[in-house]
Parts: sequence; structure tokens; C-alpha cells
Amino acid sequence: MFYIIGLGLCDEKDVTIRGLEAIKRSARVYLESYTSILMVQKEKLEAFYQKELIIADRDLVESDSDAILKDAAEVDISLLVVGDPFGATTHTDILLRARELKIPVTIIHNASIMNAVGACGLQLYNFGQTVSLPFFTDTWKPDSWYDRIQENSKLGMHTLVLLDIKVKEQSEENMARGRKIYEPPRYMSIPVAVAQLLETESIRKFGILDAAETLAIGLSRVGGGEEQRIVAGTLQELNDADISVYGEPLHSLVIVGKRLHHIEAEYAEAWALNPGHWKDIARRVYGCNIN
Repeated sequence: MFYIIGLGLCDEKDVTIRGLEAIKRSARVYLESYTSILMVQKEKLEAFYQKELIIADRDLVESDSDAILKDAAEVDISLLVVGDPFGATTHTDILLRARELKIPVTIIHNASIMNAVGACGLQLYNFGQTVSLPFFTDTWKPDSWYDRIQENSKLGMHTLVLLDIKVKEQSEENMARGRKIYEPPRYMSIPVAVAQLLETESIRKFGILDAAETLAIGLSRVGGGEEQRIVAGTLQELNDADISVYGEPLHSLVIVGKRLHHIEAEYAEAWALNPGHWKDIARRVYGCNIN
């Protein structure tokens, strides 16, 4: 049996009982390490699971999935992923490969940012398409995500923006020379994300991201107890805020849609950098009947 097991959002104790039982009886256990990260180190997971973990990087999962699936028709093999197994398309790819090889598969679900984002006070059924925002470079500034935000905006829906992480990435020079030298990990912060959003708006000019009047909510370490941070304000306020208010990575961002309900606005006001200004924008721009 091939198991894909969601680990949740925080630490070693977020795994479900079903997931832990599958881990313990597996002959090999892989830890997918590049679509997201947990808030604890691999060694702490191994101690809790009482199992050695094999790191599964991008190359292994995307280019050599047969190595992970080897013998899975005869013994239990587990792939552990942060959040929920279906939080990244990569995991669907390996499931399709398992299907081709006639390997039985079991999915064990868990919490992910896709549902835990409700902690900010916005209702999940008011969210539209989720988008991923990659790091810009001097020569590469993709903007297909802007079209998805625009589509959500037309419907008044909120947009969850997943911020880029760079783990085990090579520089262009090292890649060209075939050198297995990797850059230090990088995690996109909320101010960097907001700056990229506004830069793209200045080029596309559809008026869906207004620095002064578009409300947004930044989140970090969701599900992490005391480490969790939620910060609300206009895009400009989030851009100008001191980086320390956002806490440690991973960060996510929500662009608030114009169908904002007054109960959502009132709940999220608790996280606002400037509650009075948040309330004013919610009333004047979003049409909320908020006290």
C-alpha cells in the first residue's frame, strides 16, 4: 500500500491517529520537503513517529517517483506532506503514477492553509480561486495569477495568495554548469508579496489592487498557537508595516473581496493595524454596514 499522509500545519503532534498508525507500519517513510514546511525539524518528527524519515526533494518526487513507489505493491510505503495531500499538484502526479503501476493507494487527510485561513475571520465559502505568487527576478515577472485575482474580484470573492518558498534551488550559473550547489532557503514575506502585487497592478492597470483602498489580511504560522500571527489593513499599510509584526514564515496573504460581509469585517477588525481606518474602508469602499 502507498500512503500519502497529511501532517497538518504546525508540529509533530498534528498528525492524525490513522496517519501515525500508517507511518509506524511502513517499511519506508518519505518526507516531502519543498512545497511547504512544518515548524519543527526532521529529527523531532522522527523521535515522535519512532521512524527514520527519508527527505524527498523536488527531483525525487517529480523526476524519480518510481524510487518512492518501489515495492509499494508488497509493503507499506508512506509519503508525508505538510498540510493536506491534495494541497499541491505534485502529489496528484505521483498518485497517477501509482495508478499506472497498479499500486493500491490510501490518502489520509489533515488540515491545510486552504481551510485554516478561516482563522482570519473571512468565511471559506466567500473565497474564490487560490493563487500562488512566485518570487520575481530582474528578468522574470510572471503575472498569470493577476488574471485569477481579477476573476475573483469581478465576483466579489476573497483570494488566498500562497507565497513562494525556495528550498534546494540552484542559481542559474550553477544549474548551467551542472554543479549541485544550492542556494540558502528563502521564504516570501508579506511586504515582498504586496510590493509585487502593486508592481504588477501598475503594469496591468485594471484597478483591482488599490494600495490605499484594497483591504488584505496577512497570516503566518497558522495553526501554530502562540506563534500564529494575523495582521489586517490596506495593501499600503501591510507594505509599510515593520516586518516583525508578521512573525516567522510561512506567510500567506488574503485579498479581501467586495462581497465582504459586515460580520467578516467586524471579526477581522481585531487584527487591524489601524482599526478605525479598517472600519472606514469597509464602510466606504466595501459597503459594509459595520458599527
